[in-house]
Amino acid sequence: MAKKEETISLIDTFSEFKELKNIDRTTMVSVLEESFRSVIAKMFGTDENYDVIVNPDKGDFEIWRNREVVADEDLTNPNMQISLTEAQKIDASYEVGEEVTDEVIFAKFGRRAILNLRQTLASKILELEKDSLYNKYIDRVGTVISAEVYQIWKKEMLLLDDEGNELLLPKTEQIPSDFYRKGETARAVVARVDNKNNNPKIILSRTSPVFLQRLFEMEVPEINDGLITIKKIARIPGERAKIAVESYDDRIDPVGACVGVKGSRIHGIVRELRNENIDVINYTSNIQLFIQRALSPAKISSIVLHEEEKKAEVYLKPEEVSLAIGKGGMNIKLASMLTEYTIDVYRELDESAMDEDIYLDEFKDEIDEWVISAIKNIGLDTAKAVLNAPREMLIEKADLEENTVDDVLRVLRAEFEE
Repeated sequence: MAKKEETISLIDTFSEFKELKNIDRTTMVSVLEESFRSVIAKMFGTDENYDVIVNPDKGDFEIWRNREVVADEDLTNPNMQISLTEAQKIDASYEVGEEVTDEVIFAKFGRRAILNLRQTLASKILELEKDSLYNKYIDRVGTVISAEVYQIWKKEMLLLDDEGNELLLPKTEQIPSDFYRKGETARAVVARVDNKNNNPKIILSRTSPVFLQRLFEMEVPEINDGLITIKKIARIPGERAKIAVESYDDRIDPVGACVGVKGSRIHGIVRELRNENIDVINYTSNIQLFIQRALSPAKISSIVLHEEEKKAEVYLKPEEVSLAIGKGGMNIKLASMLTEYTIDVYRELDESAMDEDIYLDEFKDEIDEWVISAIKNIGLDTAKAVLNAPREMLIEKADLEENTVDDVLRVLRAEFEE
């Protein structure tokens, strides 16, 4: 009797497990049945003559075995057959060739069978959990979720969703100024679901452009309703972002709708992104105009496009160059990301200044030839062209040291100051 109770408590244990792990009842009954059959098949070589009935409402189960009645001397397989003498002990009317169905008490199979059942069940439930987790989150890639910070490590954070599922937010997917404590709630977008060796890992991101897009969709009803479309996004997470929007209704100003009255709509997004500076611009398919808008707040004088190379030469007044480049080159970098064009900025020269120009080769006495060659290789042949190019461009594109560039600029400036 005690063994029967032990077996029933086994079902109770796993029905509790089912509640915790959100495995639906039908699936759980199927798993229990499969697990019983698996243990029976291991013990007797087959489970085909067994009927397993699981009753989740009562929390119990029944196992029935079907055997053929054979003459006592013909009994060769006690699992599939029952001797006439044994059958007639159950019911005196049984004859050879008939089928006997009797209930099997699983507990009588012994402790090893019960342990085997536990292990089989645990293994199947773990597989189900993994499948359930993968299927749940593979459909949620690209959606924003809120989860509780559970553990903070050097390279990643472990978060738990409202069902206790584990989610990972790697350091590389966190905004540099992000700071969380255990127990706090973090918002992020589901970036991807890795499933190596059927071991799903849900990876979140706060640096993805998709996260910024979803935040705008939540804050701006016109985007959610499809009246405004987000066409392009460029981000340097935690620092600055540019977002190009387009309206399909002439009565709606897409930029104004995204920013909101006195910035009411965009403020919440900026706070969520740790004060990331967000520029919202009107999208246009006119690439010249798009580049011009992308480089705002700088005012552009003229643009020369090289469409096949996806390059743009942008000419500005000297006082506008630093605005176009931005702090740490951020503005021009984001504009390039947004427009998908390599943008080079140049100071605008007037005709008279061009007439007074001097070729770089004339400075070989004061500037090393390899330095002159490096500058000429990026398309700058004259002194004025070098002086009017941004210092950052000379350092980066000509691959020169900062002090070398400063020496060159000093020599060239001295020539025109004399």
